[in-house]
Amino acid sequence: MARSKEKTPKKPKKPGRLKQMWQVFQMTRRYDSNIVWILVLAFLIPVLISLALALLIPGSNVFTMVLWIVAGVLAGILAMLIILGRRAEKAAYSQIEGQPGAVGAVLRSSLKRGWVGSEMPVAVNGKTQDAVYRAVGRGGVVLISEGPKTRTARMLDEEKRKIVRIGGNVGVTVISVGPDDDAVPLHKLARRLTRIKPSLTKAEVLAVNNRLNSMGTKLPIPKGVDPMKARPQRG
Repeated sequence: MARSKEKTPKKPKKPGRLKQMWQVFQMTRRYDSNIVWILVLAFLIPVLISLALALLIPGSNVFTMVLWIVAGVLAGILAMLIILGRRAEKAAYSQIEGQPGAVGAVLRSSLKRGWVGSEMPVAVNGKTQDAVYRAVGRGGVVLISEGPKTRTARMLDEEKRKIVRIGGNVGVTVISVGPDDDAVPLHKLARRLTRIKPSLTKAEVLAVNNRLNSMGTKLPIPKGVDPMKARPQRG
């Protein structure tokens, strides 16, 4: 008997670009009630400016007026997409802000070109879940604390000493992400890194990052585990 051919399940189709944009808009609108009016203004302002220019510039004919209006419409659409992307990013980060590992999520997905970072912290307080993350880029070494400053200050000082011992004269910048009034909001963290004045070349960035990674990271051992008695499980 011939075997009946089993039908391979079809892979679910990925949503199209327009559907993805609609989903992003719907998600953003749940956390940003003003997004509709902001997008409408972002579209209308370039269109109105182009229309005014078409009417005010002397010697304009129908063809040039149409070109101005088309340019305004395209500029309005571009402005809408840029603003929607930024507001959507802010809305997405607002869902995880304040949770352990939120800074790591930013370093994993939103680091700009020229920066190297890891979603894994270089220091963690096992009791409070406060953490310190590290990024290396043209602006030097950046330590990012996640949690109140009063609880992360000690970990930051320890990491600074390690960097000075291994990294030499590399500049160290400290950024706080947490409940403090002067802390950097989570959605602005990636942009804050790009504002740091460059002090390293690309080659130096790689060299410093490799040197710091060679230190390793000692994370706290969970309570109840004796490292001297721990044994690997046999399969």
